[in-house]
Amino acid sequence: MKIGFLTACLPSLSLEEIVRFASKSGFKALELAAWPSDSSRDYQARQIEAEKFSKDDAERVKELFAKNNLEISAMAYYDNNFHPDTKQREFFHNHLRKVIDVASMLNVKLVGTFVGGNPDLTPKENIKAIGRIFNELVKYAADRNVCLMIENCPMENWVKFGLPGNYAYSPELWLALFNEIQADNFGLNFDPSHLLWLGIDYLKAVKDFAPKIFHAHAKDTEILHEGIYQFGIYGKQIDPIPWKSGWWRYRIPGLGKIDWKSLISTLQENGYDKYLSIEHEDPVWEGNIEKIKYGLKLGLKHLSQYVI
Repeated sequence: MKIGFLTACLPSLSLEEIVRFASKSGFKALELAAWPSDSSRDYQARQIEAEKFSKDDAERVKELFAKNNLEISAMAYYDNNFHPDTKQREFFHNHLRKVIDVASMLNVKLVGTFVGGNPDLTPKENIKAIGRIFNELVKYAADRNVCLMIENCPMENWVKFGLPGNYAYSPELWLALFNEIQADNFGLNFDPSHLLWLGIDYLKAVKDFAPKIFHAHAKDTEILHEGIYQFGIYGKQIDPIPWKSGWWRYRIPGLGKIDWKSLISTLQENGYDKYLSIEHEDPVWEGNIEKIKYGLKLGLKHLSQYVI
């Protein structure tokens, strides 16, 4: 198993700067952020400019990674692929296709995204419509020898307050999606941090969905008990902050409640021995580049105890 990180946490650094830091620090892989130039999402970056990526760019990137003994674990572009605004949705789809093209040029097998959601429809209607959308996108990826994977973040309050923005956050929804999209190149970018605060057994989820786990995020979750008292499980209501409920927060691996020794062992026992990609969204280790780098190193140090 190889430890890397998602480059979206370092939006101000060039790919070359990130590669040098990662290699020097002992990381083995990078998950490359490839958002469009006009994206306004939080935790997004564009170390890869998919809109104008060429075969010459691909050769340059492959040489850069080879010289620094690093691998590319996946390409990353997470937007709402079932956005209620059809023009916005088509923009997201077009950019996702470009990211898939980049992955193909780089001989990278994995592209990660969100299925998204439309708050004007019921959950069942969302799943059916997402199935139609993703069957086409998954085929586009398959034709280019790429696998499309979805992350299990609820993206609560993303499009509409009080509702999830990404209908792929639970085993119930995974089963429904895999029933609608029955393709070998469609799977999960498994992130245990979301499962923990949702009250879902992340070890059982690994066992039940092992064949569909294509990639794994390493992000921890800390439970804030005073927040549970103040807000309850639905989080802040009077002055809500998107993606921050007030009773939990994301942390660097080792600083939350995830049992990484058991998780890594369970992943390996059930056939997953690929990449652990740290997704740095820890508010304690944000604010400037050096703090972010230090947070990444803390995560690497903790995970390395259990990865040989």
